[in-house]
Amino acid sequence: MPSRSDDPVAIALERAAALITEDIRALAAANPVVLIDGCSGAGKSSLARRIASAWPVAGRVQLIGLDSLYPGWDGLDAGVQRALEWILRPHGRGYLGTWRRWDWEHQVEAESHAVDPALGVIVEGSGILTPETAPIADIRVWVESAEPGRRFRALERDGDTYRPHWDRWAAQERSHIDRDDPRALATRIVEIP
Repeated sequence: MPSRSDDPVAIALERAAALITEDIRALAAANPVVLIDGCSGAGKSSLARRIASAWPVAGRVQLIGLDSLYPGWDGLDAGVQRALEWILRPHGRGYLGTWRRWDWEHQVEAESHAVDPALGVIVEGSGILTPETAPIADIRVWVESAEPGRRFRALERDGDTYRPHWDRWAAQERSHIDRDDPRALATRIVEIP
């Protein structure tokens, strides 16, 4: 098994996190908003965790994964709309936001979480970069990765829970890409092997 320093995915994620951290630092904003989009298995969550751990702004960062907001396997667009209404718009207006976690096991909304407008926020997930969300974000990231590697990583991560839903989720991602062109909305494009 290769060491972490020999892992091309880990190397690409570390380089991307360093560049995005510099982008955030250059903003000189107290509460920046970072959106990270890409298809399933591209490395969005891993990249977001790396950025959060190196957060260059005073105070903690609020890291929110859309996996916690999508209302089920057919809910890509609805999850993005929830992020827009519950997190991004209130944050952009200086108001406290509140989002409800989706309980995948029971298929219902669960506990609420607050979003402090005085702190920075990272929202990562498939579909998050749209013409509606882009103007609210300071840093907009598109994570590009070929389907075979993405599929391998996603199914290795989530296994049989995800396997029967891969095609229907991928169809929603394709619709998002065709409709919203998230790559064109990005301020930074990250290539992951």
